[in-house]
Amino acid sequence: MLKNFLTLLCIGFFVNSSSGQILGKMFPTMDAENVEDMAVSLPGDTQGKFTLLGLAYSKKSESDLNTWFNPVFGKFIQKNKGVFGGFGYDVNVFFIPMFTGVKAAATGTAKRKAAKNIDPQLLPYVLFYKGKLKPYKDALAFEKNDVPYFFVLDKGGKIVYATSGAWSESKMDEIEEVLE
Repeated sequence: MLKNFLTLLCIGFFVNSSSGQILGKMFPTMDAENVEDMAVSLPGDTQGKFTLLGLAYSKKSESDLNTWFNPVFGKFIQKNKGVFGGFGYDVNVFFIPMFTGVKAAATGTAKRKAAKNIDPQLLPYVLFYKGKLKPYKDALAFEKNDVPYFFVLDKGGKIVYATSGAWSESKMDEIEEVLE
């Protein structure tokens, strides 16, 4: 127990100092859509469960975002079968490409490409945001446009963990610690 607390404390210090003091703040309201144009309001529609969000707002961040798909799918989305079938995580997961400014016009094209190219099992976990970037950039301390940002929200929508960049085993371990 003490080890878990100290780990979370260290994670919190690192994330707080590098993410503009965002831990403990409510995730800003974001209205997004899936490929079928169904609206999802974050964090409102995710209340009651922990939520992992991956946000990317530039083409440059796409390769790092892609490194998260398989590990996150395997750990949090895919339902385990067999003896350990009941030991999965009950967590919402969404990957959100953000289309802002001039790029907002490309949202429809991106949805159509996603519908054709993304594994159908992963598709329900991809949302598309179209709108202004500045409110999110300010509220979520986006510092670089060439990396994706990941946030774990508690059951009420508060940010309890934040990281950025490509997937790594240590980042996944930190996310699991927060979810446990």
